[in-house]
Amino acid sequence: MKIRDRYIAKTLLTHTLVVLLVWLSIYSFFNFLSELNSVGKEGYTILSAFKYILLQLPEVAYSQAPPVILLGSVIGMGHLATTSQLLVFRVSGASILKITAIVIKNALIFVFVLIAIGEFLAPISSNFAESGRSNAMGNTNTSIDQGGFWIRDGDNFINVTKNIDGKLFSGITVIEVNSSNKIERVIKSENAIFDGNSLDMNGSEIFSINDSNFFDNISLRLRNTYNKRVSFDQDLVDSLEKEPKNLSTLTLIKQIKFYTNNKLRSGVFEIELYERLIKPVTLIAMILLAMLFIFGSARDVTLGRKIFFGVALGLSFEMLSRVASAMALSFDFNTFIIAVLPSILVMIISLTLLIQKSMR
Repeated sequence: MKIRDRYIAKTLLTHTLVVLLVWLSIYSFFNFLSELNSVGKEGYTILSAFKYILLQLPEVAYSQAPPVILLGSVIGMGHLATTSQLLVFRVSGASILKITAIVIKNALIFVFVLIAIGEFLAPISSNFAESGRSNAMGNTNTSIDQGGFWIRDGDNFINVTKNIDGKLFSGITVIEVNSSNKIERVIKSENAIFDGNSLDMNGSEIFSINDSNFFDNISLRLRNTYNKRVSFDQDLVDSLEKEPKNLSTLTLIKQIKFYTNNKLRSGVFEIELYERLIKPVTLIAMILLAMLFIFGSARDVTLGRKIFFGVALGLSFEMLSRVASAMALSFDFNTFIIAVLPSILVMIISLTLLIQKSMR
């Protein structure tokens, strides 16, 4: 790598780190103000609130990666332009495309680092944060009522009235449906222990329905214990109380597979997965949009306005992409096309315009 390229890379990474630190500081400040309302409850102290906010930072850094990196890259380029260093680089033989490629390469390095943090460190730190906050406020894992849920498992429909810590269920109803889509058996139990593969149900009532005669015959059997095999795992149960954006990519894939196999709608998980996979391409498209303004004609407006318009347009593009994803769910459009196509189109158009500018 040439000295010039290393200098540009160092400038961009420095400004991106500064933007990230400022971004996280603002988040921490306002989140701390919000947590002050809970300070004093049970054993929840100011130190507990500070630990909670600190452990949430990896998740915030990951979720805000595109705008942070866009701001850092554009502000770094603006610094080079205002100090006339960008003009010197271009006079020395560095084309617009060459400089843009350096910006994109360094932005991708940063985004992949944040993706690694988001996939591996953020889930662990967020779980510690929530667990520590709950314990400090007097809630133990076994006493937290996560609410109930309905879930389809093949030809079975399972209802849980109370989900306690993801492993102990209370008020279980299993409805078994046959190939003719008729109810064949209903199993009710006071509680069950979920081991990741099956439900160990205690005090079960088994209602068997026989419709071979003109009237349905219902028989009742009582069992002290009843084991019911299921196809879902612990990750799926734990994720029921979480938003798709808070799930790891591996868990999202498992969710989509489970919902698809059971003929359930998985659009919200597909959108989140595709947006994560396309995130580097989306970032490239946003940077290319911003570069169009930085390398625009100097006679039009000041450089400060160009940077502002470039950043605003890039962030607006990300917001519109999210709106398009929401519309895809509402109108049942193809989630993959909606998530991927806008970034690809903007990247192609912006790159074409940059090539034209570079050839002038």
